[in-house]
Order: sequence, then structure tokens, then C-alpha cells
Amino acid sequence: MPISLRQHLLNGRLDRLAIALSGMCVAHCFISAVVLGLLASAGGIFESPIFHEVGLLLAILLGAVALGHGVFSHGFMMPAAIGSLGLGIMAGALTMDHGLQESAYTLLGVAILALGHDLNHRAGR
Repeated sequence: MPISLRQHLLNGRLDRLAIALSGMCVAHCFISAVVLGLLASAGGIFESPIFHEVGLLLAILLGAVALGHGVFSHGFMMPAAIGSLGLGIMAGALTMDHGLQESAYTLLGVAILALGHDLNHRAGR
């Protein structure tokens, strides 16, 4: 037999549900405001040249280790050559002004680098 609305009201279930929904609403509003505030403050960091330069440096180091290891383990140079091309495009993008063109070249370089890593992984199987 289904529980009636009156029984839910008497048991306080609807009140607890309403309180829970209100609490989730407050949490959502508070977290959204805090996250958006932090992103606005941190936005300058992500546009800083040092952020891009450090990211490229890490990509070069990881690429050199992973792709270089692949050459020594499976003996194929093509994955390292393709990955190096991607790194070069990414490095070239650093010389451009911030904008659509820089983003496009960076994404192209990242995609080519990822292809090099994928080929490296497949060659090592």
C-alpha cells in the first residue's frame, strides 16, 4: 500500500528532503562563487609566459626520455622523429603572440607529439 503524502508530511520526510535540497543549493552557490573567484585570480597565471615555458620544458624532458627509451628498446626512429616534430611546433608556438594562431599551433604540436608517443608505444609491443 503506497504511503500517502500526509504520512510523508507527518514523518517529516518532505521537510528533510527540502532541507537537503536547500543545503545542496547553498553548497552549489558557494562552491560556484569560490571556484569562479579562484579561476579569475589564477587566470593570469595560465597566460603567463613562464607557465607555457615550463610546460614545454616538461614536455621536452618527458618526450626525450620516453621517445629516446623507445628508440633504444625497439630500434625504430620514426616515433621519435614524429614526436620531435610536435615538440618543435610547440616551441615555435611560444614565439607567437597569444591568440588563435598560437593556440592552433600549440594544439597541432601536442597532437603530433601524442601521435609520436602512440607510435612509440605500439612499436614497443
